[in-house]
Order: sequence, then structure tokens, then C-alpha cells
Amino acid sequence: MRADLTNAAWRKSSHSDNGSNACLEVADGIAGVVPVRDSKDTRLPVIPVPAHAWATFIDHLKS
Repeated sequence: MRADLTNAAWRKSSHSDNGSNACLEVADGIAGVVPVRDSKDTRLPVIPVPAHAWATFIDHLKS
């Protein structure tokens, strides 16, 4: 992934446990991809998930 994520607005799920900080964060607004990272150590590499795959994943979780 070559997108500049310096000013990315990272967010966690509203269903995450805010006390443990043990969840994933995603950044919105990056064309064609959803960057995903570990909230416990944000220095680790970001995993770029194709936007269509992320949408399928979220739809599956909702069903």
C-alpha cells in the first residue's frame, strides 16, 4: 500500500471494548482500500484490505 496515512482518521468499532485497547482500527476515505491496523501497537505495519473485500466482510458480520 502506498497511500499516505499520515493524516488518516483512524477509528475503532463502536462495539469494541474501549478499556482493553485490544482491537483493530480502520481508516476511511482511502480510495479502493480500507487500511487496518492493530490498536495495541500502531507502529506495526498497516494491512491494506481491498474495499470490496472489506464490504463483504462487514456484510457477513451484520448477517
